[in-house]
Amino acid sequence: MTSEAEAGVPAAKEAFVWIWLPGALDPVIAGRIERDGNTHIFTYGRSYLNRDDAIPIYSPELDLKRGPIAPDLPLDMAGCLRDGAPDAWGRRVIINRLTGLQGDAANDVDFDELTFMLNSGSDRIGALDFQRSAETYEPREQENATLEELQDAAGHVERGEPIPAGLEKALFHGSSIGGARPKALIENGGTKFIAKFSATNDTYAVVKSEFVAMRLAERIGLDVAPVTLTEANGKDVLLVQRFDRAKVGGGWTRKAMVSALTMQGLTELQAHYGSYVELAQIVRARFVEPRETLRELFARMTFNILVGNTDDHARNHAALWDGKALALTPAYDICPQARNGREVNQAMAVIGQDRRSLLENCRLSAPSFLLSDANARTIINEQAGAIIANWGEVCDEAGLAQIDRAFLWRRQILNDYAFEGYVDGTPAGL
Repeated sequence: MTSEAEAGVPAAKEAFVWIWLPGALDPVIAGRIERDGNTHIFTYGRSYLNRDDAIPIYSPELDLKRGPIAPDLPLDMAGCLRDGAPDAWGRRVIINRLTGLQGDAANDVDFDELTFMLNSGSDRIGALDFQRSAETYEPREQENATLEELQDAAGHVERGEPIPAGLEKALFHGSSIGGARPKALIENGGTKFIAKFSATNDTYAVVKSEFVAMRLAERIGLDVAPVTLTEANGKDVLLVQRFDRAKVGGGWTRKAMVSALTMQGLTELQAHYGSYVELAQIVRARFVEPRETLRELFARMTFNILVGNTDDHARNHAALWDGKALALTPAYDICPQARNGREVNQAMAVIGQDRRSLLENCRLSAPSFLLSDANARTIINEQAGAIIANWGEVCDEAGLAQIDRAFLWRRQILNDYAFEGYVDGTPAGL
């Protein structure tokens, strides 16, 4: 693996955490992350602890207290801080920009977390940013680029090519967010969006498929982020409206967020231990409006199975944090996944450690969501019926070609396997 020293990139030993407090337009210094070997230790600043309006970055992981706070093993950094770091796509952008390495060579780069944090854009998801200074906040922002420029820049990163000088700024925002597919952050008409682009190796209309799934979710009553479908350079682009930003006067407020991975205390390598039932237990204990939230979470779980979204890992579930309580964010990443066989698993366990994509597993887990058996069956059956009723119209809205409709229908969408063993059997219309 290529380290910072081998790549000629200065290795960071510390980073200062800045936070936007609820309703604030500007950030304040909250504390410092210091690297000790492979462990990253956080310490709140004295000035922050003395503020009357200070909130924990996330409790109980980083409660407001003096002195160094080491992450709970096996974490090497507090999960709520790691949530603010770029994931797969953002890391590819940063590696490309810092080293110019291409193809497999870029895959062998092993930079420390602080390097990625300090070299990503400042308009990151949530309410944190990471800086080299505790005194002066200097945002790593760039001017907005056109969708065409962003699509072109994304193509260079995908192919392992250095980003041309004229496009480097265009994709800089992309390092603020996670995920393995090409994406970037944009602002248009007083609204902020995540732009998701087509990938060069797509074998079906992935972007349009995600649009269809998100619109179906909205139609059946799930709380989802608004989406718009557009084009750039003749390729599909999905715009997902951000719910962690609000325009206030001449500035933007930011809402703090934590992932389900953080809430469950898991590392990236432990993500396969993520569990809907465990998340439901956290909802019951720590969320506002727990009963309504549990029903929503159950409905998202069943919908993911019905539309073949097996990429429902713990980073694709999140909560807003106000310093005291949690509230489930709108759903923001529902995309049917290609499948190689009939039997598939969800990324998070549905009941116990069973991750099989079966509606019967959902039904059996209903008590953990404070739902009766009848409630659970009603949710499942109404969702299946609504997907059947709205499928054609939503596909028309997306301009989804017949070949892609045939590829999705009864394969990803309403696959027979999902209904295997389900007590109500296959709903009418299938």
